[in-house]
Amino acid sequence: MGNNIRITKQFSFETGHALYGYDGKCKNVHGHSYKLSVTVIGKPITDNTNVKYGMVIDFGDLKKIVKEEIVNVFDHATVFNKNTPHVELAKELQDRGHNVLLVDYQPTSEMMVLDFAKKISKRLPKHISLHSLKLQETESSFAEWFQYDNI
Repeated sequence: MGNNIRITKQFSFETGHALYGYDGKCKNVHGHSYKLSVTVIGKPITDNTNVKYGMVIDFGDLKKIVKEEIVNVFDHATVFNKNTPHVELAKELQDRGHNVLLVDYQPTSEMMVLDFAKKISKRLPKHISLHSLKLQETESSFAEWFQYDNI
């Protein structure tokens, strides 16, 4: 029953965004050096013939998933909510060769972490669950997602 272990890997990426309709400075296009902590939970592999013996998940395998789903997509991109007038600005930037991501949500840390949780969960092996995500936007501001808050 016991023996669940949490494994965490940290990532960083640079992303620009703008919050349409916001009443402060963040309505302007700006960027953050995001730090993402991904924590999964599971039992270490007990089959001593398995090359991953003793691991919950190989850190390299977790890295591959998060890089493909999140880091490689969001790094050095500018994120806009596709359901706002920012779409015109996004089109102009794309036409000039910029990496633009159009998402169907307001690109706050809170909404990004929800999006990331869905994307990462889909790719994890069956015996492992996503435990939590922490997306740090600045030195003092972050959003967290926990599996047990969403059961």
